[in-house]
Amino acid sequence: MEKEESKSCKILVIGGSGYVGKYMVKASVSLGYPTFVYVRPLSPTSSPSKQEAHLQFQSMGVTIFQGELDEHEKLVSIFQQVHVVISTLPVPQHLDQLKIIKAMKEAGNIKRFLPSEFGNEVDRGTTALPPFQRLLDDKKKIRRATEEAGIPYTYVASNSLAAYFIDYLLHPHDQLQEEVTVYGNGEAKVVLNFEEDVATYTIKSSVDPRTLNKVIILRPPGNIISQLELIALWENKLRRKLKKAHIPEEEILKHSEILPHPDNISTSILHNIFVKGDQMSFELEEDDLEASQLYPDYQYTSVDRLLDICVVDAPVPKLSVF
Repeated sequence: MEKEESKSCKILVIGGSGYVGKYMVKASVSLGYPTFVYVRPLSPTSSPSKQEAHLQFQSMGVTIFQGELDEHEKLVSIFQQVHVVISTLPVPQHLDQLKIIKAMKEAGNIKRFLPSEFGNEVDRGTTALPPFQRLLDDKKKIRRATEEAGIPYTYVASNSLAAYFIDYLLHPHDQLQEEVTVYGNGEAKVVLNFEEDVATYTIKSSVDPRTLNKVIILRPPGNIISQLELIALWENKLRRKLKKAHIPEEEILKHSEILPHPDNISTSILHNIFVKGDQMSFELEEDDLEASQLYPDYQYTSVDRLLDICVVDAPVPKLSVF
């Protein structure tokens, strides 16, 4: 896409009322693009959060299309009205993106497709435990199907969503917390990117000619951190120490084998990211597109800054361990 026509580019977010989708819609609107969403139809039984999302979309001037992914003709008609399609479908629906690809191919006018990735770089990481590897393989299938269909694409390897994992690892809203769990030895490096930044980088890359048929990797230097470093940062902001309960790798491996599906997926993800350090298992090469280098004028939120935001909601207790 040429720069002069990019701001008139119409961006459609599929699954816009979901966790990642809401950030994506907000980023698209904030950056000034005509924004559309394709979501499941509202019904009397729809959750309050879904209803609220629809109201927010309307207030933001977003065009809302309602339907299901198996409504092929409707999808084709909608795709013919936009230029960029960004999928934010959750894990259970990843292979449903094959329906999106089929409709885009028939529509014939999509200038860029960004499938639902928002995690590890699936083509360059190491092999994960089976429950997680199956999810990574599904993402690979969508990549290969996109390429086979001849649809222009950008793949976004966002690594870990920071707000989600900080909440999971540190429980920053628990003011009485005295202990944190450490997976493995806590020294593996991970990449924690704030959801708002993931969305902004995604929207920017969706209209950038430099990212056409490429992978953009989100690895800002201020967001590369280990569990132990993250905990130390948090302790400094709380001004108190936390007990560390280590779960050894052997125990995590055992749980991934004996836990029923889908509980074993979470365990295998934790092992891959926080024990093996798979997100940092390969070096970036000269031709790699790293987001913070590609868009140096954008001020991303570092992990340190994000913890400053969290500490506002987690006041320091009067009694300290020190």
